[in-house]
Amino acid sequence: MSDPYPFPEGFRAAGVACGLKHDGRLDLALIASDRPCAAAGLFTTNRVKAAPVLYDQAILAAPDASIRAVIANTGSANACTGEDGLARTHHTVERAAQALGCAPHEVLALSTGVIGLPLELAPVERGIDDLRAQLSPDGWPAAAEAIMTTDTRPKLAGLVHPDGYTIAGIAKGAGMIAPNMATMLAVIATDAAIDRALLQQALHRATDASFNRIIVDGDMSTNDSVIALANGASGVRVTDEDALVEALRAVCVPLAQAIVRDGEGATKFVTVHVTGAPDEASARQVAQAIGTSALVKTAFYGADPNWGRIVCAAGYSGVEIQPDRMVLWLLDADQAPAIQLVDRGVPTDYDEPAAIALMQEPEWGIRLDLGLGEAYSWIWTCDLSHDYVSINGHYRT
Repeated sequence: MSDPYPFPEGFRAAGVACGLKHDGRLDLALIASDRPCAAAGLFTTNRVKAAPVLYDQAILAAPDASIRAVIANTGSANACTGEDGLARTHHTVERAAQALGCAPHEVLALSTGVIGLPLELAPVERGIDDLRAQLSPDGWPAAAEAIMTTDTRPKLAGLVHPDGYTIAGIAKGAGMIAPNMATMLAVIATDAAIDRALLQQALHRATDASFNRIIVDGDMSTNDSVIALANGASGVRVTDEDALVEALRAVCVPLAQAIVRDGEGATKFVTVHVTGAPDEASARQVAQAIGTSALVKTAFYGADPNWGRIVCAAGYSGVEIQPDRMVLWLLDADQAPAIQLVDRGVPTDYDEPAAIALMQEPEWGIRLDLGLGEAYSWIWTCDLSHDYVSINGHYRT
């Protein structure tokens, strides 16, 4: 991430306070391109999907889909709102399209907030008028702020690629975060020219190595969406899938990590590495079990090297492990081995005060080797603190 942020050519963005949040914070964002974009999208795998997710999926399913803008609101997830919720999404994109001078099917919608709460249209209509007036090439920070819910800070990332094009993105998320999409929204935009099929495939691969590697609490939302737009304004055409994946990852990874670092009540950023697995899927399954365990995460919070919770989580992950082959390390902030806790399934004579001191740091990791093969996977997780309970215990009250 750089400052000032590099923003792609041909895009404008804005964020305004329209009254969806009753404390005066920014709550409505718009990102618009001055030309049609190739677009790709990935969405929640929760079977309970919000109205904007259903709408966006239908739009992007059209073989000739071409997108000019994304409008995003906070304050209401517009989920579990039935046909009325879909109608309100349609009304929102129609008003945004009218303001931009494009067709409604060229606008995608994102929502985040309380499930079951109808989206208030009067504030949205006022906000769209304000957004139109405030759209600017450097309006991305305001847009990033306007999609925040329990986030404590906006999340932006961007890069200028050596080939001469720019990619930038914004994201939100702090709670209800689990792999296979989470309670997060992200919009990634580039001024490269990219075929739509290539963009979709590259976004899928980049997301698998970023947004699908994060855990705050293990809950999965109704609204998760990652949208990628490519408008070709730079004149640079990208045809190499691997190169595009790496460029997208360079933006998606810091956004994904920022979500975990800003996890509700989080004080520790922990990378869980699982090595020695029979296959990558098994390694990921074990890593997710460890990174989701409330007992493991509370031990992380208390800086308690209670390694038994970690191997226990591996044991119930569903992977056929062999306890007498497991080796467990604490890793430092650079992910280098620091303290070995377990050797072949039994504890080592490790320095407990040193382990506690390491776990008191804001960033570190663990590595569990299963001793069953050569495959590897990882996830990024955080601790579980008193503040998480306070935030979510009073989310609506």
